[in-house]
Amino acid sequence: MLRFLTFLLAAVVALPLWAAELRVPPVSEGLAQAIAGASPGDVLILEAGRHQGPIVIDRPLTLTGPPEAVIDGLGKGTVVTIDAVDVTVKGLTITGSGLSNEDLDAGIKILRKADRALVENNRLLGNLHGIDVHGGLDAMVRGNTIEGTRHPRMNDRGNGIYVWNSPGAIVEGNSVRWGRDGIFSNASRHGTYRNNLFRDLRFAVHYMYTNNSEVSGNVSIGNHLGYAIMFSNRVVLKDNLSLSDGSHGVMLNFANNADVSGNLVRGGPDRCTFIYNAHKNIIANNRFEGCNIGIHFTAGSERNVLTGNAFIGNRTQVKYVGTRDIEWSFEGRGNYWSDHPGFDLGGDGIADSAFRPNDLMDHILWSQPAASLLTGAPAVQLIRWAQSSFPATLPGGVVDSAPLMSAPVIDVPSEYSAFEDTAAATRNERQTDDFDIDDLSTH
Repeated sequence: MLRFLTFLLAAVVALPLWAAELRVPPVSEGLAQAIAGASPGDVLILEAGRHQGPIVIDRPLTLTGPPEAVIDGLGKGTVVTIDAVDVTVKGLTITGSGLSNEDLDAGIKILRKADRALVENNRLLGNLHGIDVHGGLDAMVRGNTIEGTRHPRMNDRGNGIYVWNSPGAIVEGNSVRWGRDGIFSNASRHGTYRNNLFRDLRFAVHYMYTNNSEVSGNVSIGNHLGYAIMFSNRVVLKDNLSLSDGSHGVMLNFANNADVSGNLVRGGPDRCTFIYNAHKNIIANNRFEGCNIGIHFTAGSERNVLTGNAFIGNRTQVKYVGTRDIEWSFEGRGNYWSDHPGFDLGGDGIADSAFRPNDLMDHILWSQPAASLLTGAPAVQLIRWAQSSFPATLPGGVVDSAPLMSAPVIDVPSEYSAFEDTAAATRNERQTDDFDIDDLSTH
C-alpha cells in the first residue's frame, strides 16, 4: 500500500497543475509568440481568422479552435511542426505549405521522438503532403479531411498521409482526396490504417517495407490503384472496398504471409488482383467482379491459399501461365466462378466437378499476343471444344477441385454509390501518362 501511495503521489506531482486555457487572436506572429510563452500542458484556443505560420510546437501543448481558425504557412516549408511529446492539434484548418518534395513540406509534420501526437478533426487543404508522421511513436491521426495539390504530374504531388519509421501509428476515419497516395507507409511496422476514404489519387494505400500491420475497412474510389502491398510481410488486408479504381484493386508484390480477406474489388480495374512474387499468403472470402482480369498470378508465387473467393463477370477470370497444376481449394472448399456451369447434386454447396478457369488457347494468347488475331477463327474454336470434351489435353494451370455454388456477398454502403458512379463516368479522363504502375522506380 505504501508503494502504491508513493506512486500515486509522484503521478499527481508530475501533472501540469498550472496548465491554462489561453485564447490566441489572429494577429501577426501571435501564434508563435503564444507557443513561446506557454507552459507544458497549456491549451491554446485559436480564434477564427488567419494565423501566421510556419510554427514549431516544442513543448506538450494542445492547439484547438473552430474550422474558421486557419494556420497559413504562406508557402514556406511545413506549416505545423510537432517537436515534443504529447502534443494535440485538433479542429483547425491548415494550409499553405511549401512545395519541396525534397524537404517533405507538409501541413503537419510529427518529428522523431515527438511521441503520442494526436492530430484530429482538422482540415488540411492544398499542402504538398497533408500529414507527415516522421519517426514519432504511437501517433494518432484521426478524422481529418485532407485535400492535396492537383499538380498536372501526379508523381510531383505529395501524399495525404506519409508514415515513415513510426511504429504504433493509428490512422483512422480520415478522408483523403487528390495528391499522390492516400497513405504511403514506408519502413514502418505495427501500424493500423482503418476506415479511411480515398478518392482521386494514384494509390489509396501504398506499402513499402511495412511489416506486422493492418489495413482494414478502407474505401478506395476512382484511384489508379487501390491497395499496393509491396516488400512487406505479415500484413492483414481485410474488409476493404476498391470501387471503380483504374489499374488494380489489390496488388501483392514481394509480399509474404499476408491475410487478404473480405475485400471487394469491382467496377472495371484492368486487374482486380495482381500477385507477383508473393508467397505463403491467405487469400480468402474476397469478391473480384467486373475486371478485365480477375486475378493475375505470376513470377513464381508459391504456397498461397485461395479459398472462398468469388470471381464474377471478369473478362478473364485467371491469368496464369505454368506447366504444372496449382490447386485453388483448401480443406474441401474452393471458390465461386460465375462461368462454371456446375451442379450440386449433394446439396452441400460444392459443385460436383472441378473447374479450370483457363485452357490451352489462353496460354498461347498470353505468351504470343499476335495470336489474338486468330481468336474467332474456326480452328481456335475447335481446339477449345476439344479441350472441354477431353480434359486430359489441358495444360498445367489453376485447378479448383471444390468450386462453390454461391458467392460471398459484400455490401457497399449507400453513401459511396454516388462517388462510384462519378468515378466510372470519368474513368477515361484520368491522367496516367506520368507513371508506369509496374515500374518500381516510380513508387
